[in-house]
Amino acid sequence: MEQHEPRTPALALASGPCVYVYKNLRPYFKFNLPQLPPNPLEQDLWDQAKEDRIDPLTLKEMLESIREKAEIPLSVQSLRFLQLELSEMESFVNQNKSKTIKRQTVITTMTTLKKNLADEDAISCLVLGTENKGLLIIDPEAFTILAEMDIPSVPVFLEASGQFDVEFQLAAACRNGTIYILKRDSKHPKYSIELSAQPVGLVQVHKILVIGSTQDSLHGFTHKGKKLWTVQMPAAILTMNLLEHRSRSLQAVMVGLANTEVRIYRDKVLLNVIRTPDTVTSLCFGRYGREDNTLIMTTRGGGLIIKILKRTAVFVEGTGEVGSPPAQAMKLNVPRKTRLYVDQTLREREAGTGMHQIFQTDLYLLHLRAARAYVQALESSLSPMSVTAREPLKLHAVVQGLGPTFKLTLHLQNTSTARPVLGLLVCFLYDEALYALPRAFFKVPLLVPGLNYPLETFVQSLSSKGTSDIIRVLVLREGQGVPQLSAHISMPVSEGLMAA
Repeated sequence: MEQHEPRTPALALASGPCVYVYKNLRPYFKFNLPQLPPNPLEQDLWDQAKEDRIDPLTLKEMLESIREKAEIPLSVQSLRFLQLELSEMESFVNQNKSKTIKRQTVITTMTTLKKNLADEDAISCLVLGTENKGLLIIDPEAFTILAEMDIPSVPVFLEASGQFDVEFQLAAACRNGTIYILKRDSKHPKYSIELSAQPVGLVQVHKILVIGSTQDSLHGFTHKGKKLWTVQMPAAILTMNLLEHRSRSLQAVMVGLANTEVRIYRDKVLLNVIRTPDTVTSLCFGRYGREDNTLIMTTRGGGLIIKILKRTAVFVEGTGEVGSPPAQAMKLNVPRKTRLYVDQTLREREAGTGMHQIFQTDLYLLHLRAARAYVQALESSLSPMSVTAREPLKLHAVVQGLGPTFKLTLHLQNTSTARPVLGLLVCFLYDEALYALPRAFFKVPLLVPGLNYPLETFVQSLSSKGTSDIIRVLVLREGQGVPQLSAHISMPVSEGLMAA
């Protein structure tokens, strides 16, 4: 508020629609919120009452209907009138009908915003949150409104960062359980953070918004609404504030709990726990007299606790029960980027479109070749399963034995639901110099749907060198040259001949 140095700080106290400014422990200035326009229907009713065109009972009924339906709330004068008994209404109307209807909002929360410098003792603007879902930024010298912003709900906590004349950002925690982020030259919120519970505290630590909720937990969010972490508290959160140790560039959040504990967190890491004789209801950390780092606490029983931080104090991460394990915070030994990696990155950046087109072309060719091979297998009946609707068949083979004689079992199954299959033949194609089969061609009995038919035969290995080959099995229909289905059997090496 003062341009010359050293600047004398001022204390701002919000009460109802007013802000009382004290300087040197004496009253300095009183700022009143601007009045809001009254409800037009309400104004018309009081004008009729002023001209005695409406009786008090009718006035009460009309005001009650307006209160239930209208978006603009009633004035204090009308609300007081609705609370009166029938015998007191007439005297109240005669006493107040000539007065001008005033609709006044109240202040729900307040914080400060640096005006043009980021210094510790620089001039700050007042940021007010009001009951009519608005934010006001007040000039600290002329006490005029510099900016007005609208939000969807009533703010209960405010956090400000930046400078008003340069660039600033406001975070408002509201009664609807949502955090709204507003920036310079924006009349409405740019981002929003929806919580699963009502907020009980809001603190900005560096570029992270730390929010306490009624679910006994702390949440860390970015200004764009991305959730970073969550820490569960052992008791309900009563108050929160910022701990800033400027000489060590430390910023942490202090949390007062219902179990008479004050916990200090840096991000989600527990730094310290302070136990107090009574439940703490408010916290403040900063300069007190000659001490730069002092913690002042008020308790539920009306007590005041002052703790001074030792100059030799070291904040060590607790071995406690919250936060991630220490191994998670260790940095990996990632190898340095080689020249080959840099050249490959530049190549991908310059020829990314062409590389993508080549990849898509090869992928389409792969799909085409797979489709052609599948069609060819269906047309030549190279698959062990028949795809015809009239005769759906399934075939698989099992080879047993060590050699030189093997037992070959064909399992043939009719997979139709109610249609039997008759008139099938089984044929084996093989190298007669390597194998001999007693039955290389035989008829298949009637195939009942759903049953598995094992067809057994023996294979004699004739090779003395332990050579093995493929035996092809064809399932044919009488009178047709194209097989219904086929299978290739890879015969094992005859271990009996190899031992001999």
